[in-house]
Amino acid sequence: MNAFACGSSSLPCIAASTTCQKTLPFEYGTMCNNMGCIRHPHSKSSRFALMSLTRQSSRPIGVDLFAGAGGLSLGFEQAGFDVAAAVEIDPVHCGVHEYNFPHSAVICESVAKLSGKEIRARSGIGDKEIDCVFGGAPCQGFSMIGKRVLDDPRNQLVFHYVRLVRELQPKYCVFENVKGLTVGNHKRFLAELIEALEEAGYKVLLPYKVLNAADFGVPQDRKRLFLIAARAEHLLPDYPEPSAEKVSVWDAIADLPNADDFDELVESDAVRAKFRTKTVYAKVLRGLEADPLDYAYDRLFDTDLLTGSFRTEHSAISRQRFAETAHGKTEPISRFLKLNPQGVCNTLRAGTDSARGAFTSPRPIHPYYPRVITVREAARLHSYPDWFRFHATKWHGFRQIGNSVPPLLGRAVARQIIKALGVAPQKPTTKLKLGSNASVLNYDMSKAANYFGVPVTVIAQRTRKTYKSKELSNG
Repeated sequence: MNAFACGSSSLPCIAASTTCQKTLPFEYGTMCNNMGCIRHPHSKSSRFALMSLTRQSSRPIGVDLFAGAGGLSLGFEQAGFDVAAAVEIDPVHCGVHEYNFPHSAVICESVAKLSGKEIRARSGIGDKEIDCVFGGAPCQGFSMIGKRVLDDPRNQLVFHYVRLVRELQPKYCVFENVKGLTVGNHKRFLAELIEALEEAGYKVLLPYKVLNAADFGVPQDRKRLFLIAARAEHLLPDYPEPSAEKVSVWDAIADLPNADDFDELVESDAVRAKFRTKTVYAKVLRGLEADPLDYAYDRLFDTDLLTGSFRTEHSAISRQRFAETAHGKTEPISRFLKLNPQGVCNTLRAGTDSARGAFTSPRPIHPYYPRVITVREAARLHSYPDWFRFHATKWHGFRQIGNSVPPLLGRAVARQIIKALGVAPQKPTTKLKLGSNASVLNYDMSKAANYFGVPVTVIAQRTRKTYKSKELSNG
């Protein structure tokens, strides 16, 4: 039976215990009412492991650690992987990932509390060999002279990344992070990470490289470090070569309707609208034109729905300043950069988390409208397709984009892994429905934590008052 078939077919409920033998209509997001079932919303096991457990696919298996909203997950899927498991501690991000990847098991947990065995069990991978583990672990602390950097408590997430690679024993692993790790004393951190991977039985592709998303079809200047390693018996891949084809800001967002033209977008992030899409880049992201290098599952979605487009209210004075700012220049009061339509976007950043004030990072000014860009415009500049939904609030939406790897950049790296595996990627014929529970895109931390059955204190809660005042003061 095809595990991805939708409609009237039914599958037995697969439970954590053997007591649940229910048969349910197989629709993405359908939940069993048995508390022991892995499809139940409050089960400690992943609710969507059923898709992994019954998958009949020859596609390579990937595991995303520190998954966030899913930029790397999407890039690897587009390269030809089935991302069987996505581990993320933030329940708000987990909800977004679950909605966009209904065929992947989302594990809402800290990597520090997970073993490789648990990841295999909760995702349905079982004893199958994993082809690649990938992710960008936060690394913040640097020890005093004489101490190992990986022993610094602030770098324990990187330590657990290496531990899980050792336990899961994938054929390949990819570590992604900021380019700052390659300069000065930070190089010591990379040296220790490479040593730890070698001790785990992996050979590292050296010299490591910093890749710019703008060189891989993304209209954004975004440089990220990628560290690639292979299990001893496997061939090392090469780093991807830059593409000769460049994409501009206006190639990416010219067809998006102006959010300020819709009163509905004051209260909602979505509205039906008319698009006039002309560039290949935009047509591909809207699902109007096929990308021959995209081996992801196509998603079923409404191409006439403009999403991620909550309006930002600016004062008349701010709008005047924005309008008077030249393309490619920084507006002196807000310090916002006005995008050059023929250039690329500056690096989109996440801003601060709840514990540090929940400030939205400075957003660029639209090339022609006197306002900052919307979440959807940022998503286009990050190479996310239009079917991909983010949290409805601007704060979470921009944070999810700013913290993620542009999918096209992730895909370029993942394609090299596919080549090293000797796999000929194939485009699935199945089209996936997005998650049936769109409410998760609006959940605050409390609701998201309850939905995933984790403590609300797992992530420091946002202070909304601080966020709003900051947003208004920035223009």
